[in-house]
Amino acid sequence: MDIRVRLGVEDLIAAYSAAIDEDRLEDWPDFFVDAGRYNILTRDDFDEGLPFGVISAQSKAMLVDRVTALRQANIYEPHGYRHIVGPIRVLSEEGGIAEARSNFVVVRIMKDGTTDLFVTGEYRDKVDVR
Repeated sequence: MDIRVRLGVEDLIAAYSAAIDEDRLEDWPDFFVDAGRYNILTRDDFDEGLPFGVISAQSKAMLVDRVTALRQANIYEPHGYRHIVGPIRVLSEEGGIAEARSNFVVVRIMKDGTTDLFVTGEYRDKVDVR
């Protein structure tokens, strides 16, 4: 595996997480290609092979729409997130597409400082490394 590919994938995932943690949600869709897909599935849904989950976007434009809805239509108590990601494993790279896996933990921090475990899981990424 080319070390530049591995480091590039690691940098991408770190920058992706930072965009969310730093509330730069408008930057977040730019981490995807136009036809990029984003799905959040429960473990049970994944194990059952179900194609759609809690959140499912089939294009970058759908991600932009999700951010717009979050900013303009959703009402929620102010809070932030912190991602802890790692280790990042690049499993393969073929035709300029790297396949990566990484475990993550996300905590939610409320305005009063209360911190809760929000979600844990595994990123399963396909990254254009060309």
